[in-house]
Amino acid sequence: MGKMSTIFTVTIRRDAKINLRRFADYFKGFKRVEAVRELFGDDTESVLNDLKVEFFSRTGYMGVSDEDGHIMVSARYLRDGDERDIYLDIIHELVHVKQFKNGIELHDARFRYSDRSTEIEAFAHALKEARRIGMNDARIYEYLRTEWMSEEETKKLADKLNVKH
Repeated sequence: MGKMSTIFTVTIRRDAKINLRRFADYFKGFKRVEAVRELFGDDTESVLNDLKVEFFSRTGYMGVSDEDGHIMVSARYLRDGDERDIYLDIIHELVHVKQFKNGIELHDARFRYSDRSTEIEAFAHALKEARRIGMNDARIYEYLRTEWMSEEETKKLADKLNVKH
């Protein structure tokens, strides 16, 4: 039955399985996106076919599990978020999938979010695609903004990514 924990008079089953779906069932056509093909090359189709996605109900955006490298997506964000932001976030998270597959620590707590090399690489790749699809620096700067970064941190990140603000 897996790992169990008994505290006082209750028993807690602690081997819950994450309910994962196939990435390709929800995000179609990404195998043809040049920004994705640049990441995975000839392995693009197999990587995306094998990739799993987990949807969660709380607020937030997207991330990659540091346990097995699957993508986690807020169902609310997927439903209500800006379509371009979602598209760019998927590309951003696919960079993290590749980093995970290469054994790179995704969430190094020694660095602030805006200073992590993994985030800078992921944003740089997503912003290259943002420019390709015609987004200007003002719109890209808005894309960079998050509630967990101060305006000063956002400006520093924009500077690192050569985005005018």
